[in-house]
Amino acid sequence: MPDSRPIAVDAMGGDHAPHAIVAGAVHAVRERGLQVVLVGSPRVLYESLAEHDAALEIPIVRAEEALAMDEGALASLRRPRSSIAVACHLLRRGDVSAVVSAGSTAGIVATGKLRLKAQPGVLRPAIAVALPTRPRPTLLLDAGATAEVKPEVLVQFGHLGAAYAELAFGITEPRVGLLTIGSEAEKGNKLVRRAHELLGAAPSLRFTGNVEGYDLLTGRADVIVTDGFTGNVALKTMEGAVRYAFDELRRTVEESRVAKLGAFLQRSRLRELSGRLDAEAYGGAVLLGLNGTVVIAHGSTRAPGVSAACRLAADLSAGGLVARIGERITAHRSR
Repeated sequence: MPDSRPIAVDAMGGDHAPHAIVAGAVHAVRERGLQVVLVGSPRVLYESLAEHDAALEIPIVRAEEALAMDEGALASLRRPRSSIAVACHLLRRGDVSAVVSAGSTAGIVATGKLRLKAQPGVLRPAIAVALPTRPRPTLLLDAGATAEVKPEVLVQFGHLGAAYAELAFGITEPRVGLLTIGSEAEKGNKLVRRAHELLGAAPSLRFTGNVEGYDLLTGRADVIVTDGFTGNVALKTMEGAVRYAFDELRRTVEESRVAKLGAFLQRSRLRELSGRLDAEAYGGAVLLGLNGTVVIAHGSTRAPGVSAACRLAADLSAGGLVARIGERITAHRSR
């Protein structure tokens, strides 16, 4: 049953806030039929909404402060009335169904942990990112929420990711892989080797073994778990490689008439590939393990990415992602 509550959008978070955020919220309301509430400075947001003739369509909740993009986790304590803090407060009270923010990832994670708290039994939250693999996306977690973890936490990440993959991608038994430096069980440091043992012994996880860096985009696993430091480096390396490849392809096409003709003939396939590799198309990352649905859009996201993030947040909330994670964690702890 669809959730009738709106989505709280942190209108002050992001490189292009608030105008791109407001434009995305307007698109989500008008084109996707979603309910949205903007959190931030009323004066600024009213002016931005007026540019879209939407001042009467989207309500605003006042927030006195905003976290800068270069502020870290401690900012969540220094700015208790920031826009992301107010948005999380609305979610905790049950006034909204989910939170969307393109602000500082460290600030969002810290504020979410402080305001929403971890679900019962969850040791550490994790950021899950959808990688553009075929025939369906692969989830990578953690992508930056928890830099240092214990082996037991990586097992929990497997459950968090499996619950997400079941709901978002309709996978009955998601394959879970462990990111490390070799496919053999004995490869990796002490943390990874012990995690390999625990994952292999987990009865409710379909563990498929170790996954190496070059397997991130092969679809070998539905869920790939690692610590937040490794996951964040892997994700940004992959994003940089994809950006570099497209820049080189564009440069090659521009320098050759034959290449331009070939690109013209293959334009539909190139558009499809570009769309599939566009991070904004997936709506953003999801902060798993908290008492509420929180979607973290890319800091440089524009209006389409904000709109997609709202759609993702609405779908996950309506599908009961938090409850599904709770059921998995409870079942795992009782074994």
